[in-house]
Amino acid sequence: MTCTDHYVSGEPFELFSCEDCRFTFTQSFPTGAAMDRYYESAEYIPHSDIRKGIMNAVYHRVRKYMLGKKARLVMKEARYSLGKLLDIGAGTGYFPFTMTRRGWEVEAIEKDARARAFAKEKFDLEVKPEEALNTLEPGTFDVITLWHVMEHLEKLNETWSRLYELLTDKGILIVATPNHASYDAKKYGANWAAYDVPRHLWHFTPGIMQRFGYKHGFIMAERYPMPFDAFYVSMLSEKNMKKPFPFLRGMYTGLSAWFCALAKKDGSSSMIYVFRKKRNEK
Repeated sequence: MTCTDHYVSGEPFELFSCEDCRFTFTQSFPTGAAMDRYYESAEYIPHSDIRKGIMNAVYHRVRKYMLGKKARLVMKEARYSLGKLLDIGAGTGYFPFTMTRRGWEVEAIEKDARARAFAKEKFDLEVKPEEALNTLEPGTFDVITLWHVMEHLEKLNETWSRLYELLTDKGILIVATPNHASYDAKKYGANWAAYDVPRHLWHFTPGIMQRFGYKHGFIMAERYPMPFDAFYVSMLSEKNMKKPFPFLRGMYTGLSAWFCALAKKDGSSSMIYVFRKKRNEK
């Protein structure tokens, strides 16, 4: 299908799928520095702190709730109350700060210099640029998290291999991504906001994520739905379609998607995946 960049350029981008494994990707996406301009928008909420407007207010209210939920999930799956965590794609620093307050030793990496500056000013966090990923000591992290980051990474296979190196033998990898096999993705088609071309290079489903993990020495130990995402994504999708009352329409679709995820968690708008290293893997 052909999707449109609704945030910055208004340009069309094509999505392709592999005929064998059905892995879906954005074809001919900008690479390197050419991609930077597609993030230069005050409306790109994950890297902003804008609260004006209903959709921004909803995003930040839900984020506050989810920060606590993510922290509890990390401690449950890691089986530690304290440990060493690496957060990749830390954005403006809310999640690393949340874990630091709980006593964890945290390293954070973020590509965007503005987001790093915000994290320093608001939370006094020393967030490192993306190049720092290759300077970290192997086998030192109990937990590595990527919250809606994997879909942005140009060097996908190289990153998976590096994550394996950085984890301890009993460490866990937690990845959250949009799920284009979800109820709302199927409803909105090319207008589904979580395709977010060209910033989202790769488009995952639970089956594809499981295969990627296995390819790089991991087993998928657990997966969790993120039903709240459907409300926000649906509101944006309605806005993309220039429909009247996008907030109300999005709430209705989000509620339908919520019930769908209750019946089948793999139908959730976004998913959280927990990976552990394969046994006897060296």
